[in-house]
Amino acid sequence: MPRKGGPIQKRSLPHVKQVLAVASGKGGVGKSTVAVNLAVSLAMHAEHAPRQRPRVGVLDLDIFGPSIPKLMALEDVEEPRLTEAGAMVPIVNHGLPCMSMGFLLPKAQGTDSSADTPVVWRGLMVQKAAQQLLFDVDWREPESGAELDVLVIDMPPGTGDVALTLAQLVNVQGAVIVSTPQDVALTDVRKGVSMFQKVSVPIVGLVLNESHFICPSCTTPHQLFGSPAAFRATAARYNVNVLGELPLVPGVSHGGDRGVPYALYSAAEASDPGGKEWKETMASVAGQVWQFLSKN
Repeated sequence: MPRKGGPIQKRSLPHVKQVLAVASGKGGVGKSTVAVNLAVSLAMHAEHAPRQRPRVGVLDLDIFGPSIPKLMALEDVEEPRLTEAGAMVPIVNHGLPCMSMGFLLPKAQGTDSSADTPVVWRGLMVQKAAQQLLFDVDWREPESGAELDVLVIDMPPGTGDVALTLAQLVNVQGAVIVSTPQDVALTDVRKGVSMFQKVSVPIVGLVLNESHFICPSCTTPHQLFGSPAAFRATAARYNVNVLGELPLVPGVSHGGDRGVPYALYSAAEASDPGGKEWKETMASVAGQVWQFLSKN
């Protein structure tokens, strides 16, 4: 919303050097799964990172449907503690500091988890919550005080209040947009690309999730959800890079249910052809993201 005195000034997040948004136009395309695995891969594959062991964090900005607590095995944690200044302290698992609306919701009656607690809010309350998650978190490492080299933000689907709040208030160094091959997903991807271009957020590239399934017995790729041709055409139309095409791998879903990102699986655990390709592709995506961010 316009304010007296001129346009809203974007600013950097406290103790965060660079911000990477992971978005999708359509829900259900695996955006959150890609976000956490990309964060892990960014921490592991640091060829173009500012240091050998970069600090990477994950912020879940999906107010109504936070997925990070489940994907990072943090469903049963207590509310984040506060610093003396009143900032929230991220909760760490798998070496990644995380923050999510899911950590702040009351636990459902008779359970130790807030996973089933709904958020029933109007737009202004959603915007306020998003701003608090963005600006009222202390991402510094408690002992050394080191800042985050990059914060991966898991965006809610679509182009609504939260996306606009981020784009208007925060210096975002790049966005990765996730899709599946179906036309119904690509229609909303085009809207997402247009939105980021309109608000001057650089787009690192597109990631095609569930591009194909590799049969374990014949190693033949099967395009279960359609040809990637339309996806590639969309990238070409908007002059956006294709960062990678991830195969459909059952272990990725199993890992998410267990709260263990598939990028952390060992070579022995991901030894099938699909698993190998998935991990190689995700590592390549992380390398391209670091290369892009290193230029900013």
